[in-house]
Amino acid sequence: MPYIPNSDEDRTPMLKRIGVNSVSDLFDPIPANLRLGKLLDLPPALDEPELIKHLEGLAAKNQQACISFVGGGIYNHFVPPVVWSLVMRPEFATAYTPYQAEVAQGTLQAIYEFQTHLCRLTGMDVANASLYDGATAMAEAALLAVAHTGRNRIVVSETVSPFYLEVLRSTVQGRELDIALLPAKENMSDFREMDRLVNDQTACLILAQPNYFGYLEDIEKGEKAVHAAGGLFVQVFDPISLGILKSPAENNADIAIGEGQTLGIPQNFGGPLLGLFSCKNEFVRRIPGRLVARTTDAEGKNGFVLTLQTREQHIRREKATSNICTNEALCATAATIYLSLMGKKGIPRVARLATERAHYLAQKIAAIDGYSLWSADPFFKEFVVKTPIPPAQIIESLAGVGIAAGIDLSRIYPKINRHLMVAVTEMNSLADCDAYATAVARLAAGRRLTESPV
Repeated sequence: MPYIPNSDEDRTPMLKRIGVNSVSDLFDPIPANLRLGKLLDLPPALDEPELIKHLEGLAAKNQQACISFVGGGIYNHFVPPVVWSLVMRPEFATAYTPYQAEVAQGTLQAIYEFQTHLCRLTGMDVANASLYDGATAMAEAALLAVAHTGRNRIVVSETVSPFYLEVLRSTVQGRELDIALLPAKENMSDFREMDRLVNDQTACLILAQPNYFGYLEDIEKGEKAVHAAGGLFVQVFDPISLGILKSPAENNADIAIGEGQTLGIPQNFGGPLLGLFSCKNEFVRRIPGRLVARTTDAEGKNGFVLTLQTREQHIRREKATSNICTNEALCATAATIYLSLMGKKGIPRVARLATERAHYLAQKIAAIDGYSLWSADPFFKEFVVKTPIPPAQIIESLAGVGIAAGIDLSRIYPKINRHLMVAVTEMNSLADCDAYATAVARLAAGRRLTESPV
């Protein structure tokens, strides 16, 4: 272990305290056939210029051009260059969690503006400083509902992201809480099951609009049912969709949560992300994480402070409503700049472009022999295609000509065979959509894909 700066004299008492004789004993639980038997057979060392040239040569072998139609929660939206030019300024990039308000006014103001933008976008009364991602935001929303109502049943639709459901299950593990799934009837929630699932023990109902598959739910049915039973309504939203769809406030949501990656944050192979959390004012003292407020000092000057601190685990500990005591400040700053740039006209335009192009591509694919749409229900920027061959074959074939075709739903839902989920954003031109449809048509005709149809 040459890169650990400990001498044998340092290691010996440490190993003795642990109860082993050598460092190799620490690896005994790993089966011998899985361990590296000898040192890696690496070539001789290179000097720095040669090494850089070698690494650049390896990087050049990566596929450079790829048209992406992959979604499933993280999307290829345009990020204006100015967003990260500003975000990576040292005063933003190096700022730490703002516990001391008097030395963190800039960071606190940025968070305050983020909260303001989120409230304007969702129509909700209050928003927090952000959470880790959409999945943890949904879990925190469920816990807030449980704490507020004193009930132990969480009803959540199967059409909510399956990854969000996994995080919810992990979060409530060890608590005496009941997660009841509202079943899906193909691509939509089966609201006929509401009477069976929503009762006087229901803390909340969680629905996504649009849902995981991209389709628009009749969430008014769910909202009315859970409110009639005395529970809270939690809506999972795509922030870009709010440019053309009803806001959570208009849907009478008590809590609205979402993933903020679409707001100026690159895909980055899946992270970091940005959890959006907003709610009605009556829940402000139970809101998870941190909240920034504006006040005035003794001289009447505006200032920004962290407020309602008693909810945080570093003060209340076991009595806290949440153990979240930080936020994704850098990503939230990026979202703030993005929303400021796009404004009231930009977000609707992005939403319309994505929707129009998604429907354009869906019609092109549905016209190909053997292909059809899963449903005629309205959708936003994502839809599902029923395919005559396994989607994995389509994905592999199109990858060879520079097109990332989408998500094979059987990887996530084993019972849903031959269904391909396709996402379209404003980054996919009509020419890109035509190229996708042309490639699928060639594949359907039994022709080999040897070059990009673009």
